[in-house]
Amino acid sequence: MSEQNRMRPPMEAAYKEELEALATNDSERKPIGWKLSPRAVRTFILGSRESLPYQGKEIVIGKKYYGNDALVERCIVTLAGNRGLMLVGEPGTAKSMLSELLCAAICGNSTNTIQGTAGTTEDMIKYSWNYAMLLDKGPVREALVPAPLYVGMEQGILTRFEEITRTPAQIQDSLISVLSDKVLNVPELGSEGLLFAKQGFNVIGTANTRDKGVNEMSSALKRRFNFETVDPVGDVALEKQIILQEVEKLTKENQIEMSVDEDVAEVLASTYHELREGVSSMGHQIDRPSAVMSTAEAVSVYYQTMMSAYYYGDSRMSMAAIVQNLTGAVMKENKDDLPKVRSYFQTVIRDKSAKEGGIWKEYYEAKRYLD
Repeated sequence: MSEQNRMRPPMEAAYKEELEALATNDSERKPIGWKLSPRAVRTFILGSRESLPYQGKEIVIGKKYYGNDALVERCIVTLAGNRGLMLVGEPGTAKSMLSELLCAAICGNSTNTIQGTAGTTEDMIKYSWNYAMLLDKGPVREALVPAPLYVGMEQGILTRFEEITRTPAQIQDSLISVLSDKVLNVPELGSEGLLFAKQGFNVIGTANTRDKGVNEMSSALKRRFNFETVDPVGDVALEKQIILQEVEKLTKENQIEMSVDEDVAEVLASTYHELREGVSSMGHQIDRPSAVMSTAEAVSVYYQTMMSAYYYGDSRMSMAAIVQNLTGAVMKENKDDLPKVRSYFQTVIRDKSAKEGGIWKEYYEAKRYLD
C-alpha cells in the first residue's frame, strides 16, 4: 500500500525526510544498534531551531512532543542502557506517541508492537507455530512464527508493549527472564532453541494509571524497567497549540478543506484544562469529572465538530455542536459527570460570557444541549 493511501502512516514514514536529514548530519556517538545518536533522537522529538542541509535543501526538524523535555532525555538514556522503559500516566497524555517517536528515531521501526488486552497470550508476545508446517516438518525454525518480542531480539530493534497492565499477570511476567538475561528459550527447537538478543533490543511499555489494580505489575517485573510518569499538559496556551497542530494534521491527512478556528481551540483548551485541574482561570473551584479530560479527547471533540461543519454545515464551527460532542465525550465513561459539567457552565462559562462576550457568550448559550 502506498504511503498516501494509509490512514495513519508509521512515524518513520511520516517523518522520513527528517530522519534521513538527521542521519546524514549525525556525527555524534551512537549506542550499538542505533540509527541515530541520543542527541539526534532528542532533536527529532523536540525539534531544532536550526535547519539541516539535505539533498540540496534545508530541512527543519519540527517539535513533535510537547511536554517535559527532561523526561524525553531520561527516556533516551534509559533505552541506551540495559533496562526497559515504562511510560505511565493518565490516558491521552501521548505516552504511545512518545514511544512511537522513540522507536522511529532509534531503530526505524515503530510498528513492532504488542497491544495488551485481557485476551493477550504468551504466543502473541514471543512466538507461535505454523501448525501445517509443524506437522509436515516437525519443530524447525521455518515453522516458527515470530511475535514482536522475538522479532525485537532477533533484529536488534525496540519492542513496544502497549497497555501492559491490561494483560494477565502471568503474561506480563513472561517478560522477566527476557529483560534480565536478554535470552529467549524455544524448548521445541532443542539445542538450537536459544535466541540471544542482538544489541539494540529493548522494550518500551506503556500503562495507564487509570488501570492501576487491574493487573498490577509484579515487583520483579517493575525492577526490570525505569518508570517515567507522563503528566497532562499544564499550560492552556500550549494545549491550544497542540489541538491546532493535531487537527491541522488530521485535516491534511483526510483532505478536509477547512481552516482551523483558533478561538474554538482556545475555548476547548480552557474547558479541558479547567475541568481537569478543578480550578478556573478566574479562581472558581470546580467539581472535577471522573471522565478522562485529556488533550487527546479535546482534539477528538474539535475534529468531530469540524467534520460535522464540513459535511453537513457551512464550514463554520458551531458552539452548539462543540457542547454536544463535549457531552458525549464526558458521558461515555460516567453519566454522573454531566451535572458537574452543567455546574461548570453555570459558573465559570457564565462569568466568562459576561466578561469576554463573543464566542464565550455563544458557548454559554449552547449550555441547553447539556440538558
